[in-house]
Amino acid sequence: MEVTKRSGERVKYIAKKLRKSLMRSGASGKLVKKIISQIEASLYPGIPTKEIYKKAFSLLRKEHNATAAKYKLKNAILELGPSGFPFENYVGHLLQDEDYATQIGIIVKGKCVDHEVDIIATKPKEVNYIECKFHNKSSFSCNVKTPLYIRSRFEDIQAHNQQKTIQKQYAFWIITNTKFTSEAIAYATCTGIKLISWNYPSNNNLRHRIDRTGMHPLTCLTTLTKKEKHQLLKNETILCRQIMNDPSPLQNVGISQSRILKIMGEAKALFELKNA
Repeated sequence: MEVTKRSGERVKYIAKKLRKSLMRSGASGKLVKKIISQIEASLYPGIPTKEIYKKAFSLLRKEHNATAAKYKLKNAILELGPSGFPFENYVGHLLQDEDYATQIGIIVKGKCVDHEVDIIATKPKEVNYIECKFHNKSSFSCNVKTPLYIRSRFEDIQAHNQQKTIQKQYAFWIITNTKFTSEAIAYATCTGIKLISWNYPSNNNLRHRIDRTGMHPLTCLTTLTKKEKHQLLKNETILCRQIMNDPSPLQNVGISQSRILKIMGEAKALFELKNA
């Protein structure tokens, strides 16, 4: 049986991949087996992987909202758009959880020109300049042009920093919610630029960091409407953790008390699934 990926490419259906994604959501082995059985009964040649995902999400949601919320993590990050600012804000929260002090949208002096840097993440002897590349389609890849451009900015900023007397370790990162091409990875590795994407590097990528910390975006939640998510993001409420024990952001957008309890309950249940 072949399935059709978002890119239009047709590939062989592999049950192991579906099972792995369902298990990662925190669903029990019994539930995973049940869902796979129901999905496989409805497969047809060339079925879009997007349709398989929708069916799996719907079946999970009928059983347990929090596992469905975790299952949709990748899509939830895509929902942080259309502008890139909520994603930058979200990445800033992730870095703060790793004990970095962060600043968002800072103008930094270079030797030749000034540069707007999405995030500056610092520790006592460490300064990291971070470029965030947000895309609202998971099929989009950052190609080699991105690290080439970032490298030229880094060299200009580094030339200015070398004029200072304070000795710190400076580095440039690129973080995206989608992926990098093999050429982009090769060039960044060669020039010392740190890359983080949804699935790169293999042992500490964006998904791993979220699973480990429980820093899920509130766009994961199935108990919020699309309009409510947009309003919360506009008010810079980004994380499930921000509403897990504090109802005020939900009250501020006019959500009823009965629904607030359900939303907070789902947020808490989702947080408890970290590392599942």
